[in-house]
Amino acid sequence: MTTNPASTLVPDLTGRHALVTGAASGIGAACAATFAAAGARVTAVDLDEGGLRSLVEGLPDAHITAHPKDLADLDTLADLPTDVDVLVNNAGVQHVSPVHEFPVEKFDLIQRLMLQSPFRLVRAVLPHMYEQGWGRIVNVSSVHGLRASAFKSAYVSAKHGLEGLSKVVALEGAAHGVTSNCLNPAYVRTPLVEKQLADQAATHGISEEEVLEEIMLAPVALKRLVEVDEVAAMALFLCSPAATSITGSSLPVDCGWTAH
Repeated sequence: MTTNPASTLVPDLTGRHALVTGAASGIGAACAATFAAAGARVTAVDLDEGGLRSLVEGLPDAHITAHPKDLADLDTLADLPTDVDVLVNNAGVQHVSPVHEFPVEKFDLIQRLMLQSPFRLVRAVLPHMYEQGWGRIVNVSSVHGLRASAFKSAYVSAKHGLEGLSKVVALEGAAHGVTSNCLNPAYVRTPLVEKQLADQAATHGISEEEVLEEIMLAPVALKRLVEVDEVAAMALFLCSPAATSITGSSLPVDCGWTAH
């Protein structure tokens, strides 16, 4: 008997339901489009209603349902569907400030959005995954889930917490056919990173071009930004038969940052 190697790498997700957070732009939009192209029914969640509308209108043949939602409003998460086979926790924001000046309310917001919200979503979808004996949790973490940078206390704290949550879910879900992994990209070409250029330029008193070259690309071996499609492809790979044995892992897509 022979098998097609490609079939183990590119999964057919027909009949599967994927929920993607932060889906209005950047990595989330790329994941929504990629999973829809693989046959999945996609629930796209984001605070940006206009961005979700553009996503759906730009993919008229895809089965994507827009669900505008403030994921930091934890009590409203119960409104989201739970019959989810693939959960992609991607939503996030950034704020750059020294610890002694970091706004407390901003720190709390980032923890709710990037750690407490993923916990609640995972908690809600696991019963469905356990019942059917299959599920995939893909947490879009960051190289900052593995390394720290100055002025990003809330973001680094949330991503490190997400790494721990992902590993616990991997251990608990293993007996039920559920895997849980983190993707750890370096700086990705997204609106979030574009905003960081301006924020860090102001913080450090240098130009945006200097921020890119001297700060963002300084730790990486490959002097380039990661593209959103690269991260989406890795997320899809984690749902393929070839990735069945990958769980509890943190997979750097970091241009060599963590090689140091």
